[in-house]
Amino acid sequence: MPANRCPNPNCEYFNRALPNNAKVCPWCSTPLGNVITPTPTRPASPPPIPPQPTPQQQTPPPPIPPQPTPPPPVNPPNYQPPVDYSTEYQQRVPPYVAPVQPAYTPPPPRIPVLKLIHTTGREFTWCGEAGFIGRRSQSMTIPPEIDLTGLPNEGIISRRHARIFWDWSQNAYMIIDMSTNGIYLNNTPLNPGVQYRLLNGDLLQFGQDNLVRFNAYIV
Repeated sequence: MPANRCPNPNCEYFNRALPNNAKVCPWCSTPLGNVITPTPTRPASPPPIPPQPTPQQQTPPPPIPPQPTPPPPVNPPNYQPPVDYSTEYQQRVPPYVAPVQPAYTPPPPRIPVLKLIHTTGREFTWCGEAGFIGRRSQSMTIPPEIDLTGLPNEGIISRRHARIFWDWSQNAYMIIDMSTNGIYLNNTPLNPGVQYRLLNGDLLQFGQDNLVRFNAYIV
């Protein structure tokens, strides 16, 4: 017994074997028969549209491995930090002016002190550029700078027995005999009117017989 076939040319099961007990086509419900009536040829269906190629998905580039961070540069010993040329306003500082040093004025030279120590221990001191050694009297308006009044045997001492002055060229005290009874320097008589240099420790004697004697010191 021939198999049942669908007579509907528009059916998907057209002319395909169906179960023998089927009365209608399971797809288009067309009644089935044993004899298949020839049907016109099914028009060719249009060619299928070829599938459009799908755009290839772009493969993401491989990740870039992180670069190692270089160590900070070590500043050399003479490293100078960069100058900050900031555009912000900065107060102008006046240029440094070095203070003017006052001119050095050397202190005036000092005249040392002349000290005469009598054999009795009495001391006579004087400091100056010019003066006299003697004994005051009522007739004198200006007493001598070194007044020997009151010493034993003062009668042999003249009113202006000697003139003394400081000699800057020799840096020493000088003495000139102006007396009547004379002056002895280290037991040597001095010539009247002639200047002699006094040295530290000299023995100075007024008159003869060693009655008025002094030791001279320059301090």
